[in-house]
Amino acid sequence: MRQRTQDRALRERASKALPNGVYGHESTALLPDTYPQFFKRAEGAYLWDADDNKYLDFMCAYGPNLLGYGDKRVDEAATAQLALGNAMTGPPPLMIDLAEAFIDMISHADWAMFCKNGTDATTMARTIARAETGKRVILVAEGAYHGAAPWCTPVRAGTLPEDRAFIQTCTYNDVASLEAAVAEAGDDLAGIFAAPFKHDAFIDQALPDPAYAKRARELCDETGAMLIVDDIRAGFRLTRDCSWELVGVRPDLSTWGKCFANGHPISAVLGSERCREGAGAIYATGSFWFAGVPMAAALETLRIIRETDYLEHQIALGEHLRAGLETVAEAEGVSLRQTGPAQMPQILFEDDQDFRKGFAWTSAMLDHGVYMHPWHNMFICAAMTEADIDMTVEAARVCFAQVQADAEKLEPHPVVSAMFGARAAE
Repeated sequence: MRQRTQDRALRERASKALPNGVYGHESTALLPDTYPQFFKRAEGAYLWDADDNKYLDFMCAYGPNLLGYGDKRVDEAATAQLALGNAMTGPPPLMIDLAEAFIDMISHADWAMFCKNGTDATTMARTIARAETGKRVILVAEGAYHGAAPWCTPVRAGTLPEDRAFIQTCTYNDVASLEAAVAEAGDDLAGIFAAPFKHDAFIDQALPDPAYAKRARELCDETGAMLIVDDIRAGFRLTRDCSWELVGVRPDLSTWGKCFANGHPISAVLGSERCREGAGAIYATGSFWFAGVPMAAALETLRIIRETDYLEHQIALGEHLRAGLETVAEAEGVSLRQTGPAQMPQILFEDDQDFRKGFAWTSAMLDHGVYMHPWHNMFICAAMTEADIDMTVEAARVCFAQVQADAEKLEPHPVVSAMFGARAAE
């Protein structure tokens, strides 16, 4: 097992200075203690923890790392803008350049607004839909993640039922469920939120059923509601356009974040003429929303997205990883479920309802220099190579064998066991 001396010391300090030591999606509550919490640097496809252990990083900062940590092209553009100004009394002219670049790239987009985090963007899209329609109900798929605001957070501590009084749910890819939810909303439907594919945590991923996507579009047209595609996580990882272009459906609004500035803090809402008036009517702002440095980084990242084969490279690596893992898992007698787009892999074990095999395997992978997640989808970045994938597959082979050998001794993670105990007992 790799040394964690510095990480343990930092955790001890953090436990006194930060709630729970760390919070939100970075919390260690749902990861084994074997996972490092703090990282001191990152470069390309790799990162180093506080104890200088090096890892090939399949989490890509939970998505923002598209091209590679510290991509020189992007960081040089950001540094050049920093010399001119970052957060100023008004936005830099390149904000218009960035909006125009998005409008040129995204088929449904006629305008753009910029903010900082994915939650900013999804909350703004929800507000625009209500402002445009004068209606209240927002329909989301059950289990989908759209951010950490009170209206959508998966952890409801500190929130009120009233915070989501007009948030209703349906089942993703279930047309009948969608139609029933729209009927229940009646004349009060403001918008339908859709993930580009079902990428909920802890479960197999599922691509969108074209019939479901097209029916969502039809229902919005029939009711006057806004169709919103939340591309925060998957944007520019499936296609160079809005992800639902792949199923022939264009939304009224889309939300973007994570990777389009390759790690610099910026997110966006893009919209069609159909909801321009609503976008202009709302008040949404932040002291750092007009900062120039992340806009410059985004412009350069969009150029690279347009002009290079980054996407094809990621897809090829993802398919290579999927095939390699399938081969070595079968050889070691392990049954895997690999779902979702190959460049955004979800890797789960069969007959592992409390995730004890998944936790054991990913913990073992850490000791071989590979950072993977036991229950969240992962990401391929453009800085990865075939050699990185080959190394991962070989490490996986060794760790599959280890999990098989230790199968009788594996213990469930206490928090996950409590969450899934009822299902495990079935």
